Amino acid sequence: MTFSHLSRLLRRASCACTLLLCAALPLAVQAQQGLRLPGSPSAAGGSLRSPAYSGELQDAPALASGNGQATGPQQADHIVALVNSEPITNLDLQRRMQRARAFFAQQGISPSDDQIRQEALNVLIAERLQLQEARNLGMTIDDYTLEQAERNVAEQNGVSVSAMYRELAAEGISREQFRNQLRDQLTLMRVRERLVDSRVRVSDQELDRFLRDNPVDLGAQTPPAINLGHVLVIVPEDASAEQEAQLRQRIEAAAQALQDGRDFAEVAREFSDAPEGRTGGELGLRPENQYPELFLEATQGHPMGSVVGPIRSGAGFHLLKVLERQEGGAGIVIQNHARHILMTPGSGRSPQEVGQILNEIRDRIVNGGEDFAVLAREYSEDGSAAQGGDLGWAGPGMFVPEFQAVLDELQPGEVSYPVASRFGLHLIQLLERRQARLTQAEMREMVRGHVREQKVNEEYVKWIEGLRARAFIEIRDDEGGR
Repeated sequence: MTFSHLSRLLRRASCACTLLLCAALPLAVQAQQGLRLPGSPSAAGGSLRSPAYSGELQDAPALASGNGQATGPQQADHIVALVNSEPITNLDLQRRMQRARAFFAQQGISPSDDQIRQEALNVLIAERLQLQEARNLGMTIDDYTLEQAERNVAEQNGVSVSAMYRELAAEGISREQFRNQLRDQLTLMRVRERLVDSRVRVSDQELDRFLRDNPVDLGAQTPPAINLGHVLVIVPEDASAEQEAQLRQRIEAAAQALQDGRDFAEVAREFSDAPEGRTGGELGLRPENQYPELFLEATQGHPMGSVVGPIRSGAGFHLLKVLERQEGGAGIVIQNHARHILMTPGSGRSPQEVGQILNEIRDRIVNGGEDFAVLAREYSEDGSAAQGGDLGWAGPGMFVPEFQAVLDELQPGEVSYPVASRFGLHLIQLLERRQARLTQAEMREMVRGHVREQKVNEEYVKWIEGLRARAFIEIRDDEGGR
């Protein structure tokens, strides 16, 4: 199975910055009031939260095991590389390649197996090096943070934690394996934030120089956005004509079900092989340039609610439903108005104890009708406490990733369960959501975030190269290369 929403939780996890997995990794967060980056505006008059991120991880059960691998080499398995005496097995590599193929299938593209293999091996080596560095620094993920991450994954997929593990078990993935993999990914995120991201700054002089050398129209139109529903029936590369005909019948059966009036999400859950199929097939509102060209061409001119397909790509057969369209505009973004209560473990309080306190506060708000702002003033350890936890209006990606991922899932008025971040534990309430036009100053800060993202990725690559240069790396499989 694939829990597509794990990508929202783990998109900041460390990787080799290749096309294989993700395009951008976590940017530094210098905490002013625990959440904000200094030097940037916000509608509330405070400072800007962490910059936006891009990139996703797909196919959660196949995450690299790192030092948390719960299963040993199986029959016919062998070591393909050693990283400071720590093995990468062929099973590790094949799992990562399988995940990459699923990701590319979703995008409608099909690179060669050699390219996928080389990139997958580079990613695994980079991850091993980072996990080793984290161990050397004594960095750990406590059990409470891990439990919150488990619950967030389950909630974002609309199932309970126990139901999630039943489905994983049906695919041969144990609870121990999944927790080890999740712990590794959270560790990768934190070691990168500590050793790379936190050291990167973009001064006003650098920003001015970038704008001078790379003229940017700060009033430029943002691209139109579209939200598509997606059903994919994968056709293997080596499929026979008979197999392909059977798979075509399957996608046509899905198309007929939609014509008969069945709900698209229900059909996607039944027929789709794509990662998002399990959660109803919705790909999400995103700029058109983030969709495969094939999808855009197929849906061009079709009104909202229309279903297109089947269409054929290198990955298989697709059905697409136009769920939503948003016109482009000059700096138009979706903003959230939120407030939170932050409490930090320490001084004899464990993360579990802090989480219990926040759960009790949440119950007082949700079931007892008490005022969030009053309780924020009483309990929150954040600088926003005096304002009842109010964080003002903020654009997408402007909070630290752990916070933003949960905020994006809330509906106005909803209160989250405790959310673990690097700063402590939060209760989050979304007050309002709106479409807004950025000011020139805010758009300038978006450019600053872009420049900083470039610098962070450059520094990350240098850091990984440095780790590799100091490491003993032996490639044992002749096909792998180095």
